[in-house]
Amino acid sequence: MPDIRFIKRPTLLVDPNIVSRNIENMKQRARVAGASFRPHFKTHQSGVIGEWFRAAGVKKITVSSVQMAHYFASYGWKDITIAFPFNIRETQELVQLQKMADITILTSSIETVAYIENHLEKPVNLQIKIDCGAGRAGLPIQDAEAVKVLIDRLDKSSILNFSGFLTHAGQTYQARGKDEIQLIADQAHRDFQHLTDSIAKSACQLSWGDTPSCSRASMNGYFDEWRPGNFVFYDIMQYHLGSCGLEDVAAAVACPVVEVHKQQKRMIIYGGAVHFSKDFIEADAGFRLYGYLVNLSRDGWSGPVAGAWLSSVSQEHGVVRFSDEAVNNYKAGDIIGILPVHSCLAVSALREIFTTDGQHCPVMS
Repeated sequence: MPDIRFIKRPTLLVDPNIVSRNIENMKQRARVAGASFRPHFKTHQSGVIGEWFRAAGVKKITVSSVQMAHYFASYGWKDITIAFPFNIRETQELVQLQKMADITILTSSIETVAYIENHLEKPVNLQIKIDCGAGRAGLPIQDAEAVKVLIDRLDKSSILNFSGFLTHAGQTYQARGKDEIQLIADQAHRDFQHLTDSIAKSACQLSWGDTPSCSRASMNGYFDEWRPGNFVFYDIMQYHLGSCGLEDVAAAVACPVVEVHKQQKRMIIYGGAVHFSKDFIEADAGFRLYGYLVNLSRDGWSGPVAGAWLSSVSQEHGVVRFSDEAVNNYKAGDIIGILPVHSCLAVSALREIFTTDGQHCPVMS
């Protein structure tokens, strides 16, 4: 890892041993469930870390944008799903991308289908986005008639190859524990069975992706493909959901201490919303948690410091509060670590990664 003495600003640290274990564990969970593994690379966004997946035998990936697909195609990835409703303004970029890799795009719009047909010359795989309850995008899983209309339209196309359904159970992020996560997965499985029965398309590939269910739910035979992403690093949100243990959190942000206020039992760190985002975990009585305080060492970091938490963030500032006298262990100029609430957004904010064994892992620019 970078020498703590030379860290001057918030710096994202990753433990490659934990990452490798997380990759292997998720790959095996997918295998046992009878699903192919197409991990989402939106969390790490790094060509270097992508190679760790390749070393684990991963051959196909998911990304969240055409730009990200170009980036990973430049690293030699040849089978890429863009799991975001296709933006027709990027059609020419898709044409160029098709020269580099086998691409699958996503839509739930007949309007988009018509546009692509008129502007592409080379066939492309297309999956229909299904909303299984998250309410973010896609055709409602209960609306079999709308799904059938779109499939019938695709069946007449010589450019668009219908390759199945894709969904993201984002509602698992509001679940309270493993049992609720399991109920969401079970319900989606039943709903997909009903949908495919209704449209007489039982052979459709079902692509499923969210870290909480892929980490904890029993989904043997439920879906053909898994696309989790956050599992590579996990974070405090996933820990509180029950998706992982603290020992599975592979990312921490090193932050300089700029002031310590011992009487108020708090310290000010250089690390705020522009480094972590404003995501938080809310508990009773208005308590907000933006991250856990950990102590850094040459080999990584400690477990969370008891009674200490990142309690608020503004643009550049972070405030760490203490429930006891542990505040006396810190002084201005120290470098501390924060386990972030949302590792995906920390990566997007900080734009580069350093590993605990000294590697520099640039992130897509």
